Amino acid sequence: MSFPVFLDTCVLYPATLADLLLRIAEAGVFRPHWSADVLTELERNLAKITSVSEESARRRVGAMSAAFPDAAVTGYESLIDGMACDPKDRHVLAAAVHSDCQLIVTADLGDFPVASLEPHHLQVVSPDTFLLDQLDLYPHVVLGCLRGQAGDLRRPSLSPLGLLASLERSGAPRFAAEVRRKTDISRWRSGQDE
Repeated sequence: MSFPVFLDTCVLYPATLADLLLRIAEAGVFRPHWSADVLTELERNLAKITSVSEESARRRVGAMSAAFPDAAVTGYESLIDGMACDPKDRHVLAAAVHSDCQLIVTADLGDFPVASLEPHHLQVVSPDTFLLDQLDLYPHVVLGCLRGQAGDLRRPSLSPLGLLASLERSGAPRFAAEVRRKTDISRWRSGQDE
């Protein structure tokens, strides 16, 4: 069975990064978890983007919830005040603990001091580190998800190189560099082998 991972708002916000993470989850590599607090924050932040309407933000969050109905963590609220991390992220740690996650994937590593994680046997990793680990453990799955993502992107349309550039900007520069090292992505569109 795949291992449980809590995804913080900041890794679900960039569209290309969230898409890749959720494609890898859909492939069965890990089980994503998030809370209503995370989804509310995500929807609110997405709606602040000039080109994203409130309805579009609501649709994206709704699509995520529909695709992963078991991802929603509930019943963690009584744990929030007892968490020792940054106060704005106590809800994240509480939900991760309550759902028995092994990892929290976040760009806000500094908000989760080791001392706040150790009692709960949790680790916090950046999206870059997480994706590198998945690429190392499941190279065919991750590259297949990335290749599928490159082929599916229509609005905006991105080349495979453009997708990697977007992932670099979204917090996964080492992952993008490793993908370039492992495969010739320029051949993906033509249907040639990797």
